[in-house]
Amino acid sequence: MYEELKEQVWKANIEIRLQGLIILTWGNVSGLDRDKGVFAIKPSGVPYTDLKASDMVIVDLDGKIVEGKLNPSSDTPTHLELYRGFKQIGGIAHTHSSKATVFAQAYRPIPCLGTTQADLFHGEIPVTRVLTRKEIETAYEKATGRVILESFKNLDPLAVPAALVAGHGPFTWGRNAMEAVETSVTLEHIAAMALDTLQLRPDIAPIPKTVLDKHYFRKHGPGASYGQH
Repeated sequence: MYEELKEQVWKANIEIRLQGLIILTWGNVSGLDRDKGVFAIKPSGVPYTDLKASDMVIVDLDGKIVEGKLNPSSDTPTHLELYRGFKQIGGIAHTHSSKATVFAQAYRPIPCLGTTQADLFHGEIPVTRVLTRKEIETAYEKATGRVILESFKNLDPLAVPAALVAGHGPFTWGRNAMEAVETSVTLEHIAAMALDTLQLRPDIAPIPKTVLDKHYFRKHGPGASYGQH
């Protein structure tokens, strides 16, 4: 019944491995069919080398397993919170890619230091607050989603399609699963460039807002001029 969705999400999960964003089983991708009210997600702990499209687990927006013989990713409650909170998104990727995770472990946002970042992200990549002891002990994965949503009270999740969970790692999203993976690829590259830039110039300031807006809106919004139309 959900074969096409499973296939799309399986391909996206394989892609994060091909792109070098994960090792072992450290990551997961999901994709949502909002019309049907379900999403497909990688099963927990299954090696990527063994992963098949039929292994994807179908979960509804109440958190109930609809289809699948395997346990879904342990991060499923986080994905669920993001799908509930960000109505515009249709795919989520979570990795522990090294450079983005360095910023998360340092509890630092990634500042927008250049136009490479501005082409996709309309500003810095936020880092969440640290979870409380109560949040960790009672509903850790759900609370992880909630602190991401908390960080976006004044942000458009499609204009800044990523967040760093403090002490943990990056989550990215998009209109579908593969778009979320593409955002993860970009995020890791800009994190690497930001780290190198800050080593050379620890006092460097973010690019001016005029340049940020110019580059972001060349690719996004009704007046976008980038690409073929």
